[in-house]
Amino acid sequence: MAPSLSKMAAGALALAPSVLAGFKSDGQDNISVYWGQNSANGADTQGRLQTYCDDNGVDIINVSFLIGLKDPSTNFASAGDKCTAIEGTQLLRCPEIEEDIAYCQEQGKTIMLSLGGATYAEGGFESEEQATTQAQAIWNLFGSPTDSENRPFGASVIDGIDFDFEATTQNMVPFANKLRELMDADTSKQYLLSAAPQCVFPDAAMNEMLDGQVSFDFLNVQFYNNFCGVINFSNPNAWNFNVWDEWAKGASKNPDVRVLIGVPASEKAGGGYVDATALAPIVADTKQYSSFGGIMTWDMSTLYENEGMLEGIRTALGGGRNATSLRFARRGLY
Repeated sequence: MAPSLSKMAAGALALAPSVLAGFKSDGQDNISVYWGQNSANGADTQGRLQTYCDDNGVDIINVSFLIGLKDPSTNFASAGDKCTAIEGTQLLRCPEIEEDIAYCQEQGKTIMLSLGGATYAEGGFESEEQATTQAQAIWNLFGSPTDSENRPFGASVIDGIDFDFEATTQNMVPFANKLRELMDADTSKQYLLSAAPQCVFPDAAMNEMLDGQVSFDFLNVQFYNNFCGVINFSNPNAWNFNVWDEWAKGASKNPDVRVLIGVPASEKAGGGYVDATALAPIVADTKQYSSFGGIMTWDMSTLYENEGMLEGIRTALGGGRNATSLRFARRGLY
């Protein structure tokens, strides 16, 4: 049986809204941020998850990563220091993250679990049967079956699954569709499925899933570390959001899918960084596309280290906010 939540987290779960908050399926002002890898690489640069849920600057937090799917295993960088090994598995038991997920959901944040990452090396699954079996296993670990064994986040239930595969995979379509089936079978709330392809189209790692075979709610397209990134927005032979918009309206299984522009949160977070001032006209121009859904950024540690970036993103999207509360939240990191 999964360990019970602390009184604080249990109270948060009881108060959590049954209707999904955070991600706006019809909005162009979503902000999606990855948390869990501490790309700022400082001893204190990655705060606990709930630190980033006390202000209204972020809508979606992608907890990263589940790095093993056949033999499930996690890596949360410095956040894993407060976790303990689950005997007989490659998993960590993380009561602080369990508590924080419940807290963040109470604050209206969408909490996704991101699978893969740059170090993922399994290459997918040997068969469709293995893929669907492991989809069920991962759903038991992180989804609504809270009485399952060895759950890293205990009684907390994620709001969805994000795929971030950066190398060729196989049998991911049956895996993703089984997860979608399990999500849809739980009518207690809406669950989401997202992916983070490179901006190069078609994506080398996930094109099979993206080719009309899996219903995604949104994409966190990585418009960085590539020629087609935001750094080359002024070059019509490079910048290709129009191609992703065409995909959304034509090839996507979900015709209402939202496409977010993924950017590095600072120069140290990835190649092709542009600051908030340079990002603003890119956002303004991209709003012409009906599939545009907002901004994704990698990652939370560098976003909060780069003062002014989150406020600038929010302003560019048309959701100006109280910068004082953000500065207060930032102080809470240290």
